[in-house]
Amino acid sequence: MFQVPVLVLKEGTKRESGHKAQLGNITAAKAVSDTVRTTLGPRAMLKMVLDAMGGIVLTNDGNAVLREIDVSHPAAKSMIELSRTQDEEVGDGTTSVIVLAGELLSVAEPFIERGIHPRIVVNAYFKALDDAVEVIDKLATKIDPNDNKAVNNVIASCIGTKYMSRHKELMCELASTAVRTIATEVDGHKVIDIKNYARIEKVPGGGVEDSCVLRGVMFDKDVTHPKMRRKINNPKILLLDCPLEYTKLESQANVEIAKESDWEALLKQEETYVEKLCSEIVKLKPDLVITEKGVSDLAQHYLMKANISCIRRVKKTENNRIAKATGATIVSRAEEAKESDLGIAGLFEVKKIGDEYFTFITECASPKACTILLRGASKVLNVMKTFDILFLNSKKDVLNEIERNLQDALCVARNIMRDPRIVPGGGATEMFVSKALGEKAKSLEGVIQFPYRAVSQAMEVIPRTLLENCGANVVRALTELRAKYASGKETPWGVNGQTGEIVDMSQYGIWEPYTVKVQTIKTAVESAALLLRIDDIVSGISKKKDDGQNASQPQNEEE
Repeated sequence: MFQVPVLVLKEGTKRESGHKAQLGNITAAKAVSDTVRTTLGPRAMLKMVLDAMGGIVLTNDGNAVLREIDVSHPAAKSMIELSRTQDEEVGDGTTSVIVLAGELLSVAEPFIERGIHPRIVVNAYFKALDDAVEVIDKLATKIDPNDNKAVNNVIASCIGTKYMSRHKELMCELASTAVRTIATEVDGHKVIDIKNYARIEKVPGGGVEDSCVLRGVMFDKDVTHPKMRRKINNPKILLLDCPLEYTKLESQANVEIAKESDWEALLKQEETYVEKLCSEIVKLKPDLVITEKGVSDLAQHYLMKANISCIRRVKKTENNRIAKATGATIVSRAEEAKESDLGIAGLFEVKKIGDEYFTFITECASPKACTILLRGASKVLNVMKTFDILFLNSKKDVLNEIERNLQDALCVARNIMRDPRIVPGGGATEMFVSKALGEKAKSLEGVIQFPYRAVSQAMEVIPRTLLENCGANVVRALTELRAKYASGKETPWGVNGQTGEIVDMSQYGIWEPYTVKVQTIKTAVESAALLLRIDDIVSGISKKKDDGQNASQPQNEEE
């Protein structure tokens, strides 16, 4: 008797399983890796991406490129998430992690084709990862995080591969100053919240050299009344998150008034309430009141009479940053405000830059929040360097790229402040790891030694890519680099990304944070192992989508 076939999946469902699924994942991951491979190193090429809104993104930042790409393959989506994870965790190495993960999957392909079980390959990868971290631990050296010159050298290595490399001294100074300003100690640990307390404000015009770190905050607001003071020295600041107006009912309500005097009494109550609010504020003698909610015309009148400036409808995040910078406490009810809730700044000033008004609260005594003011970008910017000329046709493109570069520099500075260990860059660390894993593979027995050795070969992808991107003779230079490490000396030889020469990284001065390098290798290996363990991909078309297509077909025929 013949067995009746059983259909488990719905009609129209697509399924790939076994080696076909694994090889499909490897192919998709390699495609994503190849997309950003040319953006690695100081001679990186730029990518022009059209985003979903029709705007143009012009950058060599791997994460920014992948963020704008829309892919359908699940493995490709996983690789893009990998870059985003790396950016959120350490803020740098987003391109390296994609290139390394793609290479690790590429070297695993022959083992899958030969029928070696993916679990054996995965075990070898994790064993190689543990040994690689041990090698990097021995290679790492500590620097003094309070030594501004040493920290700036590490940041400069990061900025050297970016568009803003010609202004790297300025970028390093901005990043290190901002991170030192917002750093706080909590239970013996350094807390550096760049996202919330180091705000980057982009103002087109001027030159890049005009960029600076403000010891305080800046936001695009003006005072509520034209006769209020726009410049105050040493102001006392009151921060509110409640409205300075008569409280409106959340739900609709009707009031029936029988005579005119009742209407006047109702208005009088509103005025009395607002006047009482303002009188409580005036008692504290602040120079500036900032609230997240609205301010009525009557409240503005009373505050102006008391010579108090007022700013309304400030974002919650801005209010928190002002509180951190001035030492003020945000008050939820104006009646409960105390003199101890007031903050103090060195200068309050409203300036008009271009067509917009900006509020500056600066020169704070010990701010724990700051604003980085970015200037620059003329209408057509010609950036001429030794070998390439770059044309960027709008202010927005230039400032957005400067912001992305500065964000990476801030993350590198934060990593150094948290963990002051550094490792040599230019592919030197990867070559040390490759050499150590290659020697360790000789002592292993069984099939596991082959995928273990493959990890050693995959580590060479970083120096090889640097050589490819600067136009060097890859075979000759990589052979020379291997010979340097085969000599047995512990000199950190790496690739000069500008010329393609093999140089001593300790002399050349290219260093990377330990946390970034370890996170890059860990994320790449773990993601490659995750994709190799997938042996079944099931994708179905939703029923609603099918019904919509079927319903539309007869209608089209009738038309």
